[in-house]
Amino acid sequence: MSIAYRSSEVPAVLIEPTSRRIRLKLGDRFIADSTRAIVIYENGARPTYYLPKTDFVSGALSAASKSEPAPLYGTKTFWSLQSEGTSLPDKAWSYDGAKLGTPELAEYLTVDWRSVRWFEEDQEIFGHPRNAYHRIDTLPSSRLVEVIVDGKPVAHTRRAIFLFETGMIARYYFPVEDLVAGTLVPSDYTTYCPYKGPAAYYHFELDGKRHENIVWYYVEPFPEASKIKGLISFYNEKVDTIRVNSGTE
Repeated sequence: MSIAYRSSEVPAVLIEPTSRRIRLKLGDRFIADSTRAIVIYENGARPTYYLPKTDFVSGALSAASKSEPAPLYGTKTFWSLQSEGTSLPDKAWSYDGAKLGTPELAEYLTVDWRSVRWFEEDQEIFGHPRNAYHRIDTLPSSRLVEVIVDGKPVAHTRRAIFLFETGMIARYYFPVEDLVAGTLVPSDYTTYCPYKGPAAYYHFELDGKRHENIVWYYVEPFPEASKIKGLISFYNEKVDTIRVNSGTE
């Protein structure tokens, strides 16, 4: 059984089957293994995997007594997870689909992201599932890129990689050698992008003033973003400006 649904209302909902094998691990044990999962996309929200209840191992799910109305999907019912002595009450939930006219949705449920480890095929995924309609393009450019901080040019490069990401502003990555002022100071701060991988950060010091975590880089980006490996990027929103010439200069 698979379910597909698309609405044109606001917020729009798209439900699609996925051919990816989705597995959930609680402790040292896989508690779900499915090649029949669906993905729900909702405007303004990250995609979410839902797995058939029948693809959870015996004893991993127990119905909870808690339910509540859900304006978009219908009644929301909570479930508990068990595995090798671990019990997680109300960390999984399903919808009856009444609001969408999709009663078959009640056969699927999802799990609180942070309560289990998620796998697509044999690769563990972090942060949230990747959106099939979200893409990254990395393009080398000889256009002049200049970064201005506190009124002073601090980077000047014609060796940038322009990174275009669906729904995001363009980012500019370049060799650290193209800094012309200021100092990078290693930071303990890290983030994770499901599309690019784990990112590390620098503070940036200029004329005695420290700007916290305004520069980042990827040591080992995913293959889709391999061109930016080891390059640095400044937060467009946290500097005075990043000037990019038209290409005719």
